[in-house]
Amino acid sequence: MPPQIGIGSTPTSPPLPSKIFFTVKSPPPSAAPLLPAHLPRSSTQPGAAHTAAAARDREEAMAKAKPSSSAAAKSAAAASAPPATVHSALVTYSSMLALLSLCPPFVILLWYTMVHADGSVVKTYEHLREHGVVEGLKAIWPMPTVVAWKIIFGFGLFEAVLQLLLPGKRFEGPISPSGNVPVYKANGLQAYAVTLITYLGLWWFGIFNPAIVYDHLGEILSALVFGSFLFCIFLYIKGHVAPSSSDSGSSGNVIIDFYWGMELYPRIGKYFDIKVFTNCRFGMMSWAVLAVTYCIKQYETNGKVADSMLVNTALMLIYITKFFWWESGYWCTMDIAHDRAGFYICWGCLVWVPSIYTSPGMYLVNHPVNLGPQLALSILLAGILCIYINYDCDRQRQEFRRTNGKCSVWGKAPSKIVASYQTTKGETKTSLLLTSGWWGLSRHFHYVPEILSAFFWTVPALFSHFLPYFYVIFLTILLFDRAKRDDDRCSSKYGKYWKMYCNKVPYRVIPGIY
Repeated sequence: MPPQIGIGSTPTSPPLPSKIFFTVKSPPPSAAPLLPAHLPRSSTQPGAAHTAAAARDREEAMAKAKPSSSAAAKSAAAASAPPATVHSALVTYSSMLALLSLCPPFVILLWYTMVHADGSVVKTYEHLREHGVVEGLKAIWPMPTVVAWKIIFGFGLFEAVLQLLLPGKRFEGPISPSGNVPVYKANGLQAYAVTLITYLGLWWFGIFNPAIVYDHLGEILSALVFGSFLFCIFLYIKGHVAPSSSDSGSSGNVIIDFYWGMELYPRIGKYFDIKVFTNCRFGMMSWAVLAVTYCIKQYETNGKVADSMLVNTALMLIYITKFFWWESGYWCTMDIAHDRAGFYICWGCLVWVPSIYTSPGMYLVNHPVNLGPQLALSILLAGILCIYINYDCDRQRQEFRRTNGKCSVWGKAPSKIVASYQTTKGETKTSLLLTSGWWGLSRHFHYVPEILSAFFWTVPALFSHFLPYFYVIFLTILLFDRAKRDDDRCSSKYGKYWKMYCNKVPYRVIPGIY
């Protein structure tokens, strides 16, 4: 499963439209559904979370059933009810305001510490204490330059063109709460290959030196901080005046609408999906490009690449390759099928991913570590094993769903719970909950190898400084919170069957511990 991109925690919302966080409003005449709900949908791909199964079940129900007037009335009444949240209102509002105000300067502080303060949090703290927080931050905050804007727009335009023009199979995502089925063109792996080949080709033939990106990295991140904030304002306005589908709505609160987003599937025109661009083609692609950039910068500076940098870069690229291999599966996860396009998701992908997710490599540029062949190979193999287990978890679940439970899990018939639930149309449906294999160890075991993968591409930096490990800590907190939100949604959907599932698989993430 890919990194669960975004900052903070979203409101919990069971898979029934009557409980969604936003008040769904009717689309204007021009805002037609992305795809009629009665058309068939492709099978769920590896990496889809429990929300993907819920979405698939909703699709089947909406495709076959006509709503009764009483069910429709109940849904309409419930839709106007106050939203339910995982955390208290005070915690939710406080976290939103804190993240809106603190994340932008943190990105700059992390870059400054990694590049200009030798990776030492103490040095950065002393600078801020000597000059004051405000003046000290102003002194180290680089202003966006023309070069930075050219690099950003050049990269963004290149990825947008690839997203639109490269061939790819048609993929239909899970049905939305309003009955729409988003249609995608699955060409992420092709775009990934073209991007890396082009980037390395430009360097190899002397057309463009990637070291320039590193040299202007502070200005680029500063431009992304401001530019992405303006982009989120655009999304907020678009959600009000020109939503792409009926899956849009307002909570009535400007801050909440800006932070969580207005639209579930915003598009420009008919084919350009904004969340696919921000999350996959800009965010994830920039992660790969910057990983290569740091490697090249170290080579340009030292005349060689340390084995620590090679291990870090190799593991990141293997992980990102795995992501684009099953990118269509990501379109069925919470980031796409549940979280709306706002600051939480879009700013996080446009700014947080290029800065925070790449930070171990950013540190290693000026701090090469010679691990030695044995240690380097051991870390590399352990990281690859974790990435494979993470992939196999998703593959196992996808195969179980594809065969309706008639498959082999670890050499024997899978253990499962047949859970029934009621759709918004009043029909009783059933789902299969896998309780064996990886999914018998814990309900979200796939998060364990994902966190360990991040640890193994960070540990080549060793332990001289704490900051390179910030991403691992951040990812751990994020995924544990995500596991709780996913459990809350499934509990609301399956009721007593979810309790049976939890009794059979008692641990949420770490077997035997949590």
